[in-house]
Amino acid sequence: MYSMVLADVFKRWQALRGNQAFMCTGTDEHGMKVQLAAYAAGVTPEQMCDENAAKFEHLARTANIDENRFIRTTDPDHRLAVEHFWALLQERGLIYETRHAGWYSVSDECFYPESQILKEKEPFSGEVYMVSMESRNKVQWIEEKNYCFRLTAFRDRLLEFYKANPGWIEPAYRLNEVVDWVTNHLEDLSISRPSQRLSWGIRVPHDPSQTIYVWVDALINYLTAAGFPSSPRGDPPATAVWPADLQVIGKDILRFHCVYWPALLMALDLPLPKKMLAHSHWTLNQRKMSKSLGNVVDPVQALSRWGTDGTRFYLLFEGGIVDDASYNNDVLMVKYKKYLQGGIGNLLNRVAKTSRWVLEEIVEESMRSSPGTVMENLPPGLQSPMADLEATMAALPARVAGFMDKQDPVSAIREVFKLVTSVRRPLGRAGSGLFSISPISRC
Repeated sequence: MYSMVLADVFKRWQALRGNQAFMCTGTDEHGMKVQLAAYAAGVTPEQMCDENAAKFEHLARTANIDENRFIRTTDPDHRLAVEHFWALLQERGLIYETRHAGWYSVSDECFYPESQILKEKEPFSGEVYMVSMESRNKVQWIEEKNYCFRLTAFRDRLLEFYKANPGWIEPAYRLNEVVDWVTNHLEDLSISRPSQRLSWGIRVPHDPSQTIYVWVDALINYLTAAGFPSSPRGDPPATAVWPADLQVIGKDILRFHCVYWPALLMALDLPLPKKMLAHSHWTLNQRKMSKSLGNVVDPVQALSRWGTDGTRFYLLFEGGIVDDASYNNDVLMVKYKKYLQGGIGNLLNRVAKTSRWVLEEIVEESMRSSPGTVMENLPPGLQSPMADLEATMAALPARVAGFMDKQDPVSAIREVFKLVTSVRRPLGRAGSGLFSISPISRC
């Protein structure tokens, strides 16, 4: 939900500024994890995906997400896009058949190089097993026939791109992780699995014995939403939405989106996304959320308890783009009361429900009067603080825009609440806060 809310806020921000904005979200449904989970539940993978996709769509509606398309990687047009993308890679000689051997993680749906593997020991049973240094998930040694993408052929182009675009990834320090991976760990990418092991997915064109690797399949969804393969920029021109101005991802899928994805686009001479926002995770009581530990937060329950806007506000205000954030209902309640109830709610009541003026008349008078006229009619002791307030209001849009353009909604929200606090602050001996509402109504 955090990823969706972030993307939704940036889309709404662009629309607010008068720009055409298109947002895509959805569900990545193929792969070994889904296949194994479905079999364990006694249902088909398709049934499980239909049920789970419906839950995510319901979550999007409940969280007031304004996406233009909720895409599923099982959608028919996406299958066509993936098959076409594969065919173009093959035409360019960028796919070859090989017998691949390596450490594979079912949880991460990927192979890891030897340099990224650690040996760990279960403290209670004494079991020794291998894990990925990156995710700490178990890996197993697998040897099988599959197809590979010549990822190493793009090492220099990737590094040149990162050097020429130091701000491509936000937060900026995550670019160092990506550069290190490409420099020290890059290998050709295994992009298929034997169908006898993985049947739930899109089959390789002209070779049904192989299933296309889930991450190649999933990444292409962005192009599918843009109209590929009829045109990578969409058709008609009014819906030309590629390349994306911003892609919002969790930090755990940084390598897939910032190494594999740009290399695949380079392979077909397609434009790269203009910016990647890799946000951090939410924890619970300072611990990573885990179903096995039971320390998870049901987003639908949170929305029901705190309301859509209250929950969205908390996610944005406390969310961790640079560092992990800790979800805490007690903190949420404090923030809700302080900023929404005592801040905006209190201010709204002072403005709209006071018996000292009729709001409609104040607004009408404000629209007829020039700022100077309004200021002249104020008591002398209020003219200076109200002039300061006017200046703060005048500067606020640019300050908020600056933070939003840097993908920093936390600072943007704080700027707004600085103004809320200053407007609510009593001015001199004028009484309980708002002596004149004219400047506020113009804002």
